[in-house]
Amino acid sequence: MIQIRKGTIEDLPQVYALIQELAEYEKAPNEVTNTLEDMRLDGFGERPIFEFFVAETAKEGIIGIALYYTAYSTWKGKMIFLEDLVVTKRLRRSGIGKQLFDAVAEEAKNVGAKRFKWQVLEWNEPAIAFYKKIGANLDGEWINCNMTEEQIQNYKA
Repeated sequence: MIQIRKGTIEDLPQVYALIQELAEYEKAPNEVTNTLEDMRLDGFGERPIFEFFVAETAKEGIIGIALYYTAYSTWKGKMIFLEDLVVTKRLRRSGIGKQLFDAVAEEAKNVGAKRFKWQVLEWNEPAIAFYKKIGANLDGEWINCNMTEEQIQNYKA
């Protein structure tokens, strides 16, 4: 029996382990610089900036997560951004990811979001197939941009 529920601060060690597992899957295990303490402060501190759902079983504990945050579109207004959806490797393709996705989509409805966004790596064919199946828009027009922590620190305004 799988239960989907809102995550709590007590869940963070298992959540962090799944984030590490995701980094392995994405062939970037050394790219995770976030810490458990950072997650405690950022998710449960004075000004929380993310929330998450967990999938768990009584026997195994947390086996999947969907971490999201509220963002804002100048054109549309409030939106939910799904940062990561992770299911432990041996349970992928068992429907748990869809249950987590559904929970975030329902949250988007409940908070009156005008848009629900996420990203997918171009080589992640199972995820792309899922997103196509549910009728999501896969936009090839926009280019993702970012700056690393070092680039931010070195940026001259």
